[in-house]
Amino acid sequence: MESNTIKAAIFAPASASRRQLLRGAAAAGLVAPLGMLGSRVLAAGAAQPAFKIAWSPTAVCQSPVSVALERGFFEKYNIKVERINFSGSTDQLLEAIATGHADGGIGMALRWFKPLEQGFDVKLAVGTHGGCMRLLVPQNSPIQSVNDLQGKKVAVTDQASPVKNFFAIRVAQQGIDPEQVDWRQFPQDLFGEALRKGEVDAIAGDDPLLYTLREDNKLREIATNLDGDYANRTCCVLGLSGKLVRNDPDGAAAISRAVIDAQRWTASNPDESARIFAPFIPSKVPVERVAVILRSHTHDHASTGATLRSEVVGYAQDLKKIKVLSQNLNIEKYAQQVVSDVLV
Repeated sequence: MESNTIKAAIFAPASASRRQLLRGAAAAGLVAPLGMLGSRVLAAGAAQPAFKIAWSPTAVCQSPVSVALERGFFEKYNIKVERINFSGSTDQLLEAIATGHADGGIGMALRWFKPLEQGFDVKLAVGTHGGCMRLLVPQNSPIQSVNDLQGKKVAVTDQASPVKNFFAIRVAQQGIDPEQVDWRQFPQDLFGEALRKGEVDAIAGDDPLLYTLREDNKLREIATNLDGDYANRTCCVLGLSGKLVRNDPDGAAAISRAVIDAQRWTASNPDESARIFAPFIPSKVPVERVAVILRSHTHDHASTGATLRSEVVGYAQDLKKIKVLSQNLNIEKYAQQVVSDVLV
């Protein structure tokens, strides 16, 4: 990952800030509706700023980033984006944003909540989608639901993974101590082999690999993160640098609006979104399969402000129950602190 610091972006001449320009245009009746804000408003010579967005092409969750770049959603809001390829875990992505190596990025919320409690300077701006986590077992397995996981061996990528945390929450909701499940750590690309060898009873991971394993090996899906109360809750979020949100609210808003537009376009155009994104996936998942996976997710979710804050409250309550977040954490205050109303 690059170590250069991010250059300050110039939004408008020194005589007027971008926010002032927008307010003046609004007063004169010149500003288009929210979804149409963009280069037309700033056509009078304002510099087009550049931002660094970290993304990981290994996750289908990230497909709207490629959509935003190819379909011009960032340019629509008069910003340029430099894409930084990121192959580490999403907690490392969070660190990259907090330390200024990236202005923003999309990651799995359940990986980020603990570091945010510990003071990482990143603000959650948009809940992007739900539905990328799956729990699979062999067809002949006696495991029928999360109720049956007590004493079973379940493959996870690591003990702090968002997928492990989610299914630990689901287990706890059934009155089972998550520590009574034997969470076994494996690289995700070895999940299928571990299941075939009987080293684990179930595998818990994310797309596209889990969907691929399910289809290619005729595995049975017993749970996802769209079940029950989670059907309308985000699993992935757009995080922005706290410094960016404080010092350049217009830039933060522009990035967020572009991502929301790209998410909604992806939801409405899964086949074309898959065509745009599939070439980036190292494992070369076929375009048709990427489209099916996208249809199984909720990319039109796009929660912000109070709605996103309520989702964070729900997850924080869950994470306190499984002792990931501190027991004395003030959840409402925490949600207010980590979620920024960037579109206000």
